[in-house]
Amino acid sequence: MSSYSALVWIRRDLRCDDHAALYEALRRFEHVHCAFVFDTDILDVLPSKQDRRVEFIHGSVLQLHENLQKLAERAGVLGGGLIVRHGSAVECIVQLAQSLGVVEVLTNRDYEPQAIARDQRVKNALQQQGIAFSDYKDQVLLDRNEVLTQKGQPYNVFTPYKRAWLQKMDAFQLKAYPVEKYAHHLAILPKSEVLPTLEDLGFVRTNLQSIDLPVGMLGAQDLLKNFLPRLHAYKDARDYPARKGVSYLSVHLRFGTVSIRQLARLAQKQALEGDEGAQTWLSELAWRDFYFMILWHYPHVVTHSFRPAYDDIQWDDAPDLWQAWCEGRTGYPLVDAAMRQLHQTGYMHNRLRMIVASFLTKDLGIDWRKGEQYFAAHLNDYDLAANNGGWQWSASTGCDAQPWFRIFNPITQSQRFDPDGKFIRRYVPELTKVCNKHIHFPAGMTSFELQDCGVQLGRDYPHPIVDHAVARQRTLMRFNL
Repeated sequence: MSSYSALVWIRRDLRCDDHAALYEALRRFEHVHCAFVFDTDILDVLPSKQDRRVEFIHGSVLQLHENLQKLAERAGVLGGGLIVRHGSAVECIVQLAQSLGVVEVLTNRDYEPQAIARDQRVKNALQQQGIAFSDYKDQVLLDRNEVLTQKGQPYNVFTPYKRAWLQKMDAFQLKAYPVEKYAHHLAILPKSEVLPTLEDLGFVRTNLQSIDLPVGMLGAQDLLKNFLPRLHAYKDARDYPARKGVSYLSVHLRFGTVSIRQLARLAQKQALEGDEGAQTWLSELAWRDFYFMILWHYPHVVTHSFRPAYDDIQWDDAPDLWQAWCEGRTGYPLVDAAMRQLHQTGYMHNRLRMIVASFLTKDLGIDWRKGEQYFAAHLNDYDLAANNGGWQWSASTGCDAQPWFRIFNPITQSQRFDPDGKFIRRYVPELTKVCNKHIHFPAGMTSFELQDCGVQLGRDYPHPIVDHAVARQRTLMRFNL
């Protein structure tokens, strides 16, 4: 073991258990500092200073600091904790590494093009100072070139990828990093370190608490504890937005307040016992790895279609239709309920993400990139890889794309996945009195039926902004390149 000290740069891995970079640092170095940077290169371009994600990160950072203190105390180290900075991450990490006198900065790997470029700048700057830089796989189970075809090429289709992924998913890949074993190497926090408040960062409180989204490592474990008894029903329940069928852990996976290995171990154990719910959930974790792999191998997907031919698609410039979609007033209740859920909570059920994405691209004929950017601005769990992959799947421009001739019908989707209109009534209360038969498409009601429900189209609820049947034909022509 080296007698030198090291710095662990925490990013989207806001926990101190089963943490690859932290484990490697504690195992190899005598004194290990941990730091997090509220990166102004990211924060300064956010459109609002009232951002649920920033508040979630801030709360999780405070909790991580406390957990690091407790981890150090249990190991006999008093005064441990997290160093927090507010500024450009590149500058802050290099300056901090110099001032602490560390010989290496360790971090967990990121796969987004801008993050890769940022890390390269940090690495170059550190090397000029004689400081090493290393990164580790942590936020995914299998990354980069770990799952390839027999010809050594990345998979472009999910199903064969998943088969290969499952074959490689052994006990070694799922093993937790025993951080606590080496916790006595945590360094004492430098004097005068003070954690910034949310207001110090220039942000204000949101409705995060009222939407019942617990933060940090403890919040993640509470959600997981709540989900595990429901895991067996996941396959059947996950598509119904009015049911408590999913884990609600996506934001915790996004910011690393829970270990992907912990989730996969639990899922695999039950999956091997024949639990179909666990098998389906494990498949969703494979999708997550798949999209990270695609982003790493094909970074052009950030701004272009995965399949270059689809860059020739002529999308419509329809600002009025776009605005109606954004504001949840399309005249298709499930679409509108989904968009209003997004605005009110920063969350949207996965089935609804597919429905509203299909509606934007296939019914309204609007470029998937606009929808992707809108989700990026509003989703608590926004993740470039998954968001891009999902939008390209829905728009039929991506790898493993939904065939372009398969177009979601927003009415039948509503009838199937919200049959009693419970979700619709929660977010579109003006339709509360509409019966189950008609709540999926009020425009199909007679004037007398509408009057009985106290609804006037165009006043209380909008007329449909497009005719789905007509829009479907336009989409078939659009994709006939």
